[in-house]
Formats: sequence, C-alpha cells, structure tokens
Amino acid sequence: MDIPSEDPTSLPTPRRVRLLNREDRLYHVILAQQFDRDIIDHLCRIAEMTRIIGDTRAGARFLNSILSHKRAMLYFIQPSTRTFLSFAAACQILGMPYNDVRDPSTSSEVKGETEDDTVRVLSQYFDIIIMRHPSEGFAETMANKLNGIRRCIPLLNGGSGKDQHPTQALLDIYTLYRCFAPSSVERIRQDPERNLFAGKTIAFVGDLKRGRTVRSLAYLLARYPGVRLLFVAPDELQIGDDILEHLTRNEIEHELKSDLPKTIGECNAVYMTRLQDEHDKDGESRSIDLSRFSLTPELQDQLRPDLAILHPLPRRAELDTCYDSDPRAKYWDQMRNGMWVRAALIAHVFNVDGQILDHYYSHFNY
Repeated sequence: MDIPSEDPTSLPTPRRVRLLNREDRLYHVILAQQFDRDIIDHLCRIAEMTRIIGDTRAGARFLNSILSHKRAMLYFIQPSTRTFLSFAAACQILGMPYNDVRDPSTSSEVKGETEDDTVRVLSQYFDIIIMRHPSEGFAETMANKLNGIRRCIPLLNGGSGKDQHPTQALLDIYTLYRCFAPSSVERIRQDPERNLFAGKTIAFVGDLKRGRTVRSLAYLLARYPGVRLLFVAPDELQIGDDILEHLTRNEIEHELKSDLPKTIGECNAVYMTRLQDEHDKDGESRSIDLSRFSLTPELQDQLRPDLAILHPLPRRAELDTCYDSDPRAKYWDQMRNGMWVRAALIAHVFNVDGQILDHYYSHFNY
C-alpha cells in the first residue's frame, strides 16, 4: 500500500481517491469525489432494494444476518443527532452490533492519549470506524494512517469540519432520485443511459460558503450532465471558487443568484441551509441580512407543484414550519432515506451488496 509521507489532503484528487479505495471499490469513504456516476446509481438501487426487502419480516431477518459477524465503532466527537442515529439504524438493519464514543472526556484522551492513537486502538476492537470530527482533513489523515498498520479497517467520514460530508450528499442525491423517479421499478431499473437529473434545475440556498453538505452534493451532481445548479446566497456566504471551478471543468451549467423569491419559480428542487455561525470567530455572520434567502409562507404560491424542498436540518428561520405539511417538503424523507442508503454503503464496503441484489431479484422482482 502506497502511504503518503506528506499531508494527504494536499495531494491531487485522483491520487487521494486511489489511496482511499481498494481495487476500484470504495473502502475508506472520505470524499464525495470518490463517488462516480456508476457507484451513485448502484448505491441508490441497493438502497431502494434494501428498504423493500426490509419491509417484510422475512426480509428484515435476511438483512439482519448479512453483517452480524462484524462490529462497528461510531466515533462521534462532534455533536450530532441525525447522522449518528442514521448510521446506528443502518448498522442495526444489517445486524451489525455497534458501540460509540461521543465524548472524549470518557476516553483515554483525558490521560494524554492522542486522537491518532485512540483511532488506532479502536481499529483493534472493531471492523469499521464511522467518524464525525470537527477538523477538516482528520478523517482522511487517519484513513491513510490506518493503511499503514497491520489491521487496516474501513473508515467512513460522517462529517469533517466545513469540508466534506459525503454520506449526507449520498442520502440527498438518493432523495432526489426518489423525487424525480415516480416508482421503485424505475429507481431500480439498470440503464446506463438513464440520467434523472438532465434538464433539472436545483438551487442551493443560504450559507453555502461553510455548508459541507452543499459542497459534497455539488460534487455528486457534477456527475450528471445536463443538470443546472443555482447558488443563492449573500456575497459573504456564497459558494467557494473551488466548487465553481470543478463545475466548470465538468461542463455543468451553474449560476450565482442573490434573491430567492426571484429564483424559486424556475427550480425543480431547492436545498435550504441554515446559517453556519458555529464557524464564526466573532459572530460576524449574524449581521448578514438573510431575509431574501428564506422560504416564507408568502412564497408558497410561487413554487412549482412538483418542487422538492430539501434541508439537511437543523433549521432556523430559513424554512418556515408552514411547509412541514406541504407535500413538496422532502426533508423528513431525507432523514429516513439516510439509514437505507448508509446501509447500502456499508454493505458495499464489506462487499455484501451483491447478496442484497440477489435476494431482491429472487423474492421481490415481480
């Protein structure tokens, strides 16, 4: 295994991806750039099959046997509700016991143990580590360090600072798949020419500069020619140049916008985000006027009937509760979709996704 001597985050992206994958399969899941169009489509299909199988008692028992011989560690030292519970549920779906560390004060780190050593210790007890960490690059650094020890196990990034949240992007794109495909049959259909996103306009709204979910989902959507992306934000919180350059290189149509009411009518989907003021140094972003970047009750009549409203949650004033009962609201579906697509991802990492596919075609392919 090629172990980089320098900071892996400074390497060219293709080499970073090679270091994280195994024989062209996902192994450590750290970057959204690891997901090409084929693997996105495959994981969405496996997620759809998993939820159909899991809806029956016999199917749930089958799923519960797939990884009952493996153990997972949820190392979440940054606050989390949805991501933690979603991964916990995904482990339970696949019958995989898990333990968690959510407070470093209960670990040997209070005795001076480094975070690096803590992760190495965890790798001796478990078969996969699912990590949420406040520092950008830490998950990738640890994945590459695990590559250099005898017992290397997969590491999944459950969110890293302001940088990446690849599995959130995966559940977001799976949610869009379900919105743009009318039936499970169409979602599961394997057609290399199918592109559900061609001709669709998707708007990202809010704090895009520091929104790791937005960054990761933009990377995934860039795999689909013909999609159009709008970035609706105040200048101070607009999406970074690195994302814009990536979209330009991949010939993805995109525009910067500064007023949601003037934009919303042309969208097939809108992805709302909250102000990420936990990244402020002196509360500087709280003075920014976000009134033009909120879904208010007054905008309901301007929305397309088939609009999909997404939000990674938690929310603040940018998404009024009047939308909660609106059939266009898909943010509650996002939460449930997360456990199915994360179960599909874990199954893929352990190379048992083929068992799910075989079981589906044997029992549910009517």
